[in-house]
Amino acid sequence: MAKNKTVSNDNNVNDFLNNVKNEQKRNDTFDLINLMKEITGEEPKMWGASIVGFGEYHYEYKSGREGDMFLSGFSPRKQNIAIYIMAGVENYETVLKNIGKYKMGKSCFYINKLDDIDLVLLKEMISDSVKKIKNKYN
Repeated sequence: MAKNKTVSNDNNVNDFLNNVKNEQKRNDTFDLINLMKEITGEEPKMWGASIVGFGEYHYEYKSGREGDMFLSGFSPRKQNIAIYIMAGVENYETVLKNIGKYKMGKSCFYINKLDDIDLVLLKEMISDSVKKIKNKYN
């Protein structure tokens, strides 16, 4: 069985984020750290080379595949910031209608900057997702 490519490591989160070239994006990532720490009660940790994750859970599928993953996280990319909603972004259709400007993926959505979205709704979505993942896997 293949192992996960995205695993936690001891790389320094602040060093990684301080290397984000775009000042607005870099500032937003530090705001996201505060927001996600508040929601999860966890400290940020690097996952792979470019994801900042909070908390951890162990999953095991009926297929036998298993591994560890973060409860919530984000990744500053060249074009945008990916925010990971591990319970699945598609489960938050009502919130997404009102959250602001974004693009959608399966377990993440992409924003250009935090000012483009409603932070109260973002907190609601992340909090609910973390709760669902904890209930499902713990």
